[in-house]
Order: sequence, then structure tokens, then C-alpha cells
Amino acid sequence: MSNTTFPTEFLLLPFADTRELQLLHFGLFLGIYLAALLGNGLILTAVACDHRLHTPMYFFLLNLALLDLSTITTTVPKAMANSLWGTRVISYSSCATQVFMFVAFLAAEFSLLPIMAYDRYVAICKPLHYRTIMDSRTCVNMAAATWGSGFLYAVLHTANTFSLPLCQGNALDQFFCEIPQILKLSCSDTYLREVGLLVVCVCIVFGCFVFILFSYVQIFKAVLRMPSEQGWHKAFSTCLPHLAVISLFISTGTFSYLKPPSMSSSSLNLLLTVLYPVVPPAMNPFIYSMTNKELKDAVWKLMTGCFSEE
Repeated sequence: MSNTTFPTEFLLLPFADTRELQLLHFGLFLGIYLAALLGNGLILTAVACDHRLHTPMYFFLLNLALLDLSTITTTVPKAMANSLWGTRVISYSSCATQVFMFVAFLAAEFSLLPIMAYDRYVAICKPLHYRTIMDSRTCVNMAAATWGSGFLYAVLHTANTFSLPLCQGNALDQFFCEIPQILKLSCSDTYLREVGLLVVCVCIVFGCFVFILFSYVQIFKAVLRMPSEQGWHKAFSTCLPHLAVISLFISTGTFSYLKPPSMSSSSLNLLLTVLYPVVPPAMNPFIYSMTNKELKDAVWKLMTGCFSEE
């Protein structure tokens, strides 16, 4: 195979041409990355250490935090290194690895959201059967299914994408390796295989969205029938953060890929594509910790305990 068909490296979209702006972007990404590490790290530690949080809801939240950390770590450190060293090069193997990991974690995270909605549905609509339906074995199997399906989906996408001959150069209009940008470099009609797989993906995403929507319709019907305001508050405090996370995840991803052609430009594409791989992982911990009293208390207890030991 010639190097023109399968390039040895790709050129990522730079954030800026001047050194000062490159360093500014490095600082901004570093701040966002540290915020994501701190927020998700606190959630992971709090859920693992506080026995009061050893419930299905917080078990799935722990998996969400782990997936958020993995997703942002797949893209942001490389982008920071490129801005710091003033380069835009990524090797072919590193690009393939980045695509595989990003798709795996993103697919697993989206698969987890319907499961979290189902957990809230059972807890609120069938509270007497909650412990029986959502036992520890079932929760572990559900979590394993989300991770496994994500990695299987990533294998299919990565194998399809990187088996395509590329003859349209090696410059990607993105700050990380992303499948739609790589498909633009293909010089063969075989890219239709990957497009077909993406269509299947859209259908699955739509099915998950319908399932989440149906679950929350049933949840809100049950909540409105509750006689006490305390019951309302407890139900909404556990459901609204999940709804906010779903809305943030779906809206950023949808707008990035389905924006009108008239809004297409390199700078706008760069801004939009920063949204869905970077913003949700950094914002999700704060969304949950701000509205969930149990989690907030556990995180505060963890932080004050660390400070008191010092």
C-alpha cells in the first residue's frame, strides 16, 4: 500500500496561528480538564467511600463519571500538547486509537443514559419492587452491557473507517480525529459502508431517546400523583440532574452534526466540536452535585475530611 493511500500521519485543525493565542487555548483547555478531573474524581471517590451512596442510582452515576473522565482524556490532552508545542501532527496509529477510544466511551455513555432513566422509572413508579428489579447483579450486568456495547461499536467503526483508502490529503478539519472528517478524505465509494453504519447509529440513538422520553413521561405522571411536596422534591432532585445531563449531551452533539450548511465555517466548527466532547464531561459533576443533597453532603464530607487531616 502506498503512503498516499494510507498516510502515516494526519494534520489536526490548529486553534490559532499566533503563539500567544495557542498558549491561551492551552490554558483554557487545561482549566476545563482540571475541572473535569476534580469534579468527576470527587464523585468517584464519594460514591466509592460513602456507604450511603451504595445504591443503583449512584452506581450508575459512578460509571457516568468514569466515562466522562475517559472521554475528555481521549481528546483534550493531545489538543493541549499540540497547542503547547505549536504542532498539529498526529500519527496514523494514534489517530486510530483516538477514534476507537472516543467512539467507545461516547457510545457507552449514551447507552448508560437510558439505563439511568429506567432506574429512576422503577424507583418512582414501582418503589415496592425496586430492590427486587434493580438488584446488584442486574446493575452490574447493565453496566457491563453498556461498556461492552460501546467497545463493540467502536471496533466496527474503527475497522470500517481505517480500512478506507484516503487520497484527499491528510488534513482534518477538527482538533481531534473524528470519523466524519476522516470520511471526507476517502477516495472510494466504499465509504458508504461507514455511512450505513452511521445511519444504524442514528436509529439506535433515536430509539434510546424515545425510551428516555417514555420513561420520564411515566415518571412525571407518578410524581404529580404524589400527595406530599416532600415526595415531589425528592423525586425531582434525582430526576432533574439526569434530564439536564441528557439535554446537554444530546443538544451539543446534535447541533454539532446537524447544524445548517449556512452556519458552516472552520471557526464555528471548532467551537461546536469543543462542546460535545469537552463541555458535558466538565459540567456533569456540577449538575449532579448542585441539585442532589445526598451527593453534595458526601462530597463536602470528603473534602472537609481531607482538609481536617492536613
